[in-house]
Amino acid sequence: MKQKSKLRMRRTWFIFFMVLPAILIPMVFTYYPMVKGSMMAFQSYNLMNVKNIKWIGFDNFKKLFSHSASNSFYTTMFNTVKWVGISLFFQFTVGFGIALLLKKKFPGSGLYQALIFFPWAVSGFIIGIMWRWMFNGTSGVINDILMKMHLLRQPMGWLAEKGTSLYSCIAANIWYGIPFFTIMITAALRGVSEELYEAADVDGASPLQKFTNITVPCIRSVLLLTVLLRVIWIFNFPDLIYSMTQGGPAGSSNIITSYMMQLVYSLDYGMASAVGVLCILFLVIFVMVYMGFTKYGKEEA
Repeated sequence: MKQKSKLRMRRTWFIFFMVLPAILIPMVFTYYPMVKGSMMAFQSYNLMNVKNIKWIGFDNFKKLFSHSASNSFYTTMFNTVKWVGISLFFQFTVGFGIALLLKKKFPGSGLYQALIFFPWAVSGFIIGIMWRWMFNGTSGVINDILMKMHLLRQPMGWLAEKGTSLYSCIAANIWYGIPFFTIMITAALRGVSEELYEAADVDGASPLQKFTNITVPCIRSVLLLTVLLRVIWIFNFPDLIYSMTQGGPAGSSNIITSYMMQLVYSLDYGMASAVGVLCILFLVIFVMVYMGFTKYGKEEA
């Protein structure tokens, strides 16, 4: 009995020590920073004045929405809506179209897939640097191509002008995000039974009818999930903007997460944490509305 008891204790301690890292790592690197950052949002926490760290309640949030800061912050929020909306629309439509082309294999389809999926394997900062060079106002390939096509008379500073800087970043983000939808939707399409299409052919269904009545309903849950994930990722993806424009000129290409990065680099951790809390709040509200509107959870259940 004693040996069995000792063996059980050893097994219990072994299981405990194996599970301990899975508990500690998320607590130390995820939950503690989340709690600490949420607390800092209600403090005057500037590393340039560490002796004067104190609780100030909602003053950081009031400052964000105050008249003096309203122009930059409200512009940033509007930029975020455009950043997410335009990027998502073109990533989804182009990715869906490519996935339909890749559904059936053809000569050279493997190479074509590798080229399509390549951007997804590259770092966002590297892609931002690459596109910054392409949009360069003096030696960029975009200007060169447009001038040779006689669409431009002289080089244009795409990243240096307020009217085009954000849309240049969006163009890079569209190119970067298309492979995600292509990968996910291609996998979903290949799981749709061919017997359904054969039955539809017997009934004389048109390609459009097969698409709307077979393809889309069969992969609806995948489409809803990919859109949800991509909205969250695009919202939390300031890498391209920061590596291409750093939010400039004059904050015209800032989104809410790149604005938060600027506050961090200015050492104003209290304001940056307030923006971070707002980001979490916006995403929680969006997810709740999205899942309620699409009835995704009920459909999966």
